Amino acid sequence: MKKIFFARILPLVILLGLTVYFIDYFDLFRFFSNKQQLLQFIRSHHPYDAWVFIAVQILQVVAAPIPGELTGFIGGYLYGPLWGTLYSTIGLTVGSWIAFVLARFFGEPLVETMVKKEVFEKFDHFMEHRGLLISFLLFLIPGFPKDYLCYIMGVSRMPTGTFIVISTAGRIFGTIMLSITGNVARNGQYIALLSIFILGVATFIAAYYYHDRMLEFLKRRKHHSSASGKTSRGA
Repeated sequence: MKKIFFARILPLVILLGLTVYFIDYFDLFRFFSNKQQLLQFIRSHHPYDAWVFIAVQILQVVAAPIPGELTGFIGGYLYGPLWGTLYSTIGLTVGSWIAFVLARFFGEPLVETMVKKEVFEKFDHFMEHRGLLISFLLFLIPGFPKDYLCYIMGVSRMPTGTFIVISTAGRIFGTIMLSITGNVARNGQYIALLSIFILGVATFIAAYYYHDRMLEFLKRRKHHSSASGKTSRGA
């Protein structure tokens, strides 16, 4: 019991304590919601600003409750659609991997602290049998809490390499769209920006109102596939 305390419980308590301290001390919720403050912070670290931006992306994934949509927008605003997407993808991939590894090491006590109970229970069902396609779709569909998913998948039986591929591929479309939006905003292409904004809002609203139905549909499909597999084996 003493070994478990020093190996898992004590480091977990220290990690959570430091996380709460830094989020409160640096007011990270406001920082990650303020476009001008983020831009100024990243630009002030030239010529290492790209590395700072990647670090910011990593941080917003690991600290899952912190909103992260603005950082993807800023990537496109600062670096254009190509490099913005590349830098964002590097940061998101590394951040997702860190969250996954932390959850795998500390287990459900960490996940239950980082992820709301109802969110964990909702998505834990899909992690039970390594549903790769379903996991990919959860990352792909707009409006889903992707940073939380990294922690939830960390306590599943999914291999680390598989998780990295799924999370990176699932995030890429949204990352590209945010980078394009940021670049369009910087260039003052307001008609294109308005079109992208309307499309994004419509997609988000649809995902928000129908994501529970999507989950139920995926759940039924999973049960149907499992039942068909058992029937085939029985025959």
